[in-house]
Amino acid sequence: MALYNFKRIQPIPAVNDFLDIVLSKTQRKTPTVIHKQYKIGRIRQFYMRKVKFTQDSFEEKLKAMLDEFPKLEDIHPFYSDLMNVLYDKDHYKLALGQINTARHLIEQVSKEYVRLLKFGDSLYRCKTLKRAALGRMATIMKRQKDSLLYLEQVRQHLARLPSIDPNTRTLLVCGYPNVGKSSFMNKITRADVDVQPYAFTTKSLFVGHMDYKYLRWQVIDTPGILDHPLEQMNTIEMQSVTALAHLRACIMFFMDLSEHCGYSVADQIKLYHNIKPLFVNKPTFIVINKIDVMRLEDLPEEEQAMLKDIVEKDGVQIAQLSCFTDEGVMDVRNMACDKLLSTRVDFKLRGSKINDVINKIHLAEPVARDDIPRPPVIPEAVKGRPLYDMKDPKRRKLERDLEAEGGGPGVYNVDLKKKYMLKNPDWKYDVIPEIMDGKNVADFVDPDIEEKLDALEREEERLMGEGYYDTEEEMVDSEEERIKKVAETIKEKKKLISIDEMEEKLGQLGLDVSSVRARSQTRKRKRTESVGDEIIRSSSSVPRAIETHDRSISGMRDIKQKNESEKQKKIAQRKPNLFAKASESDRKIQSKKPKHLYSSKSSIGKRDWR
Repeated sequence: MALYNFKRIQPIPAVNDFLDIVLSKTQRKTPTVIHKQYKIGRIRQFYMRKVKFTQDSFEEKLKAMLDEFPKLEDIHPFYSDLMNVLYDKDHYKLALGQINTARHLIEQVSKEYVRLLKFGDSLYRCKTLKRAALGRMATIMKRQKDSLLYLEQVRQHLARLPSIDPNTRTLLVCGYPNVGKSSFMNKITRADVDVQPYAFTTKSLFVGHMDYKYLRWQVIDTPGILDHPLEQMNTIEMQSVTALAHLRACIMFFMDLSEHCGYSVADQIKLYHNIKPLFVNKPTFIVINKIDVMRLEDLPEEEQAMLKDIVEKDGVQIAQLSCFTDEGVMDVRNMACDKLLSTRVDFKLRGSKINDVINKIHLAEPVARDDIPRPPVIPEAVKGRPLYDMKDPKRRKLERDLEAEGGGPGVYNVDLKKKYMLKNPDWKYDVIPEIMDGKNVADFVDPDIEEKLDALEREEERLMGEGYYDTEEEMVDSEEERIKKVAETIKEKKKLISIDEMEEKLGQLGLDVSSVRARSQTRKRKRTESVGDEIIRSSSSVPRAIETHDRSISGMRDIKQKNESEKQKKIAQRKPNLFAKASESDRKIQSKKPKHLYSSKSSIGKRDWR
């Protein structure tokens, strides 16, 4: 159905609006400033671009218009004939042909003037050629005023057409005006078709959808048809004829035997015979409506004989319903749907594709292995069991009843083992053995393991009661405490020993104490000093008294290497200095009052800037 969704066609603007759209786009999307001081090649290119861009805009709009409107040769014959009925096929093709001709003329004008612009020798001449080109394009489009207006009306009418899928399952309702076609459609679908007590209430095709057997169906309500030649039918009636001729549907020809519609039964039968050629190879039903007023059995014998003659000769079926009392509405609908499904299956079976499918299907049938009869076996308990009756209080309890008694869903737990058929019923709830590597795990379990575990636990409790584990912990704690005490003693001893006491003790022993004092003085180790300090001390030009830690020469071998690094730094900085580039840390605003923000025309007698 998406293939015939005409609502997606874009609106067609009037010719003046069309020109405004294209020319304003040219003005917005192309450069607008040109000066006579420019080179002539630049001036030519400027105006050639405008002409070419305008032609491309016309091409884009017109091509989209031609592509969106349906081509009568490419769509389904139903839609092709329907458009011929509604809009006149020749007029429609002529309008699209004129739009296509205008597109080619605009392209030729563009090529011609682009070629002339290549020889433009001044700004004035190029500008004049550009104006002439755009003027001729606008003139060509103004001639298409009537075509654009006609196509817009066709687009609006197409957008209001129902989306009918010509290939899906369809019920087609037809007949004289005011026989109850729209009422039947409102009963079986959700389409709200207007129903009035006068003829020709439905003036166009209406589509409704319904579901039957998990399939989607479309029901088409057609306008009423009068009994006169095809050449004398109006547009409303021709829509019905077009649908009957092209749609593969189940035809439901409605009749009103009560003649409240204003037409006699003989006229309705005559209409059926006139449009009967449109029903060829389609399942057809004669639906007798308003049976609450008049039934088939109440008709005169002559008219009954006419209807029976139709049934015998044409092989159609007669169905009766009343949209007022809803009697037989759904039955007739189901009967028509089943008939259409079977017809569609038969049609596919008659095709050539079915042979390819059947060749791939193989039906396997079982073959008897011997002559021994094997009748079905039905247990005696099942044979004598009474039928289940939900209202019988003595009925057997189902699992659903047990669930309700056991607390309902979420509380009741299903017993899956109660119907196990075992040699010994006591085995039902035994633990199912676990198999690992093809062996039963239970075969490798010590049968006395629980007793041994109890004995081991009792022994553990006895050892804990005797303090077996506590003694070991105390031994560890006492060893740690002894080590801590020894460490504290050593710390106290170290505190007592000072340098003066050591000199005094060593002096009493007659030893030299000067080396002890010298070693006690802290000295810097050479590896902690920076290389820069060594460079300073190694330089004879730096006095010893003013030795400092200079970070600028850290990592340098000597003063010569430091001077060379400074030289290379200045050489690398020369190129950025030429462009006066500021560093990343320089964030100051150079111009406090930018001219483009503070400049404007001053009013008379004032010098205030905005």
